Amino acid sequence: MKKKIALITGATSGIGEATTRRLADNGFDVIITGRRSDRLTNLKGELEKNGTRVLDLCFDVRVESEVKSAVENLPDSWKDIDVLVNNAGLAAGLSALQEGDTDDWNRMIDTNVKGLLYVTRYVSPLMIERGKGHIINMGSIAGKEVYPNGNVYCATKHAVDALTKGMRIDMLRHNIKVTQVCPGAVETEFSVVLFHGDEVRAAKVYEGFDNLIAEDIADCILFAISRPDHVNINDMTVMPTAQATGTIFNKKP
Repeated sequence: MKKKIALITGATSGIGEATTRRLADNGFDVIITGRRSDRLTNLKGELEKNGTRVLDLCFDVRVESEVKSAVENLPDSWKDIDVLVNNAGLAAGLSALQEGDTDDWNRMIDTNVKGLLYVTRYVSPLMIERGKGHIINMGSIAGKEVYPNGNVYCATKHAVDALTKGMRIDMLRHNIKVTQVCPGAVETEFSVVLFHGDEVRAAKVYEGFDNLIAEDIADCILFAISRPDHVNINDMTVMPTAQATGTIFNKKP
């Protein structure tokens, strides 16, 4: 029996890597994408040793021509994509709007919004042709509310929220499911990137409470895509027990 195929963007770390592993463990063949070729190669080798079929594609979701080329040149045996996980995303910088770094803004908008759009634009026709599929968009608690100094990042995740709702309508007649998963505080490379490589500052974000880990979100994604054909999980917000909003935590001294 032919295995299902999942394409995961941003598969080289954090939630993307954890999701890749979880889906591979549950019988999926996986197309893994990212910008760090060495990590893709290492992950591919590890998964293949366990019997998973893997295609690694090194490209930047921010560059439409690279996305288009990667998808249009998929080998025939990899074109029947059942699940697309739009995971690639980041936060860069934490400052008031009037003090913001426009390079950070462009990086977030290009990755979180345009990257998601580009990948979906070229993968979804493959699903439409077959009349089935499931698109998972990685949202955030930042797409449900706005917090101090989170202006542009929150705006990009609000865009993901809106795009997910729009996709759900557009894909409805094609029998394609669309789900958004919105995590709270997950300890990954997220805060290291947010603080431009300052690992000490990044570690402080997760002090005093039990944060989510990438595998928690991978479990949520697996749950959503393993529902029966007649069930679609539209939206899922997942928080640590110690987190109530984007900025309110029950932290222990």
